[in-house]
Amino acid sequence: MKTLINESLVAEQNQSLMPALQEDYDHLGAKLQRSGIDIEAVTQQAAKFQVAVPSWGTGTGGTRFARFPGIGEPRNIFEKLEDCSVINQMVRCTEKVSPHFPWDKVSDFTELKGFADDLGLGFDAVNSNTFQDQPGQEHSYKYGSLTNTCPQTREQAVAHNIECIEWGKTLGSTALTVWIGDGSNFAGQSHFQRQLERYLDSAKEVYNALPDDWSMFIEHKMFEPAFYSTVIQDWGTNVLCAMELGEKAKSLVDLGHHAPNVNIEMIVSRLIQFQKLAGFHFNDSKYGDDDLDSGSLHPFQQFLIFNELVDAEHRNQPGFNPAYMLDQSHNVTDPIESLMNSAEEVQRSYVKALLVDRDALYGFQDSNDAIMAANTLKAAFNLDVAPILAMARVRNGGAIAPIATYRESGYRAAAGEKRPSSGHSGSGIV
Repeated sequence: MKTLINESLVAEQNQSLMPALQEDYDHLGAKLQRSGIDIEAVTQQAAKFQVAVPSWGTGTGGTRFARFPGIGEPRNIFEKLEDCSVINQMVRCTEKVSPHFPWDKVSDFTELKGFADDLGLGFDAVNSNTFQDQPGQEHSYKYGSLTNTCPQTREQAVAHNIECIEWGKTLGSTALTVWIGDGSNFAGQSHFQRQLERYLDSAKEVYNALPDDWSMFIEHKMFEPAFYSTVIQDWGTNVLCAMELGEKAKSLVDLGHHAPNVNIEMIVSRLIQFQKLAGFHFNDSKYGDDDLDSGSLHPFQQFLIFNELVDAEHRNQPGFNPAYMLDQSHNVTDPIESLMNSAEEVQRSYVKALLVDRDALYGFQDSNDAIMAANTLKAAFNLDVAPILAMARVRNGGAIAPIATYRESGYRAAAGEKRPSSGHSGSGIV
């Protein structure tokens, strides 16, 4: 496997930090042992955890008002994969990349897969784009795509989703994520029911094109760019559509796509119960779909979500196989550093959820002991599991201190030399 950061540098950095890590790891192991928890077993589970990186996340994000490009931004999918391989080399829990088409379209997808293979990367769900018009596109999505009142526009959107499936098959993906920005901005602009009927008719055509081993991930979003009504606006409409389409259609949960104060962990539980949980786009938010770094604002909520996920694992619930992916916009940070941080934060939530005393929690729940049930969760959440995460990285060949090692490598400056900036800023969401 080709690595873009010198492995001897990683080894040198790790060697200087290993004595302190071992001391912290042994101390935590002794503490966990008093509760009957084997730290080695937990570390092995942490080492198996994976969360995919979005190809578009390797570039600097933006707002409707401005975008400020960073040094050495990737200019195409091949350079995006290079950055993704650096992230995985440091954290060792991001082996898959989720591509977005037509942004990541290439002339030879076999070549693209070979390039990813050489970097030790695979491909997660492929994402279609019918929320913006592309150069040379015959029909506009200004008034919707899969729900457009114009049959030719709907056919165009369906055809694009189907071609995404074909490209994904070559890349080794097994899922298509569909998010549409369709909706309305004025009362009376659209007929709610007919609009959803058109969505289902279009989505069925896409669904019928799925290979037998593929899934269709339906993504919902409360608002934007439709500010009066959105066709797939919440998990209720999402799961109803997934149930209507069939077994291979499932509901994707993006943490930033809900109304403020929504109980996302309960939504996750409901979707698990009815075998309709597709997976996640992990991020954080303050006001709306802010796409902030995962766990940067609400780490306890992220932990509570993983508490439901680990509980499903513990209970061996049928149909439980969620896909985990980061989905963030990096406006003021190096995207590689933010994605490394976020991957670690998501993994941290998973590991903490593994430490919940399930038998005790069930007992307190059954006896209606609210305070002790809550304290059982807090006991796991308040544990510092950083030594477990670092040890899992080391054993997988990663870095004890990912950001420090990455900065020491000089990768970003070298990328700046290799990928000169156009010097232009821009506006619009990327």
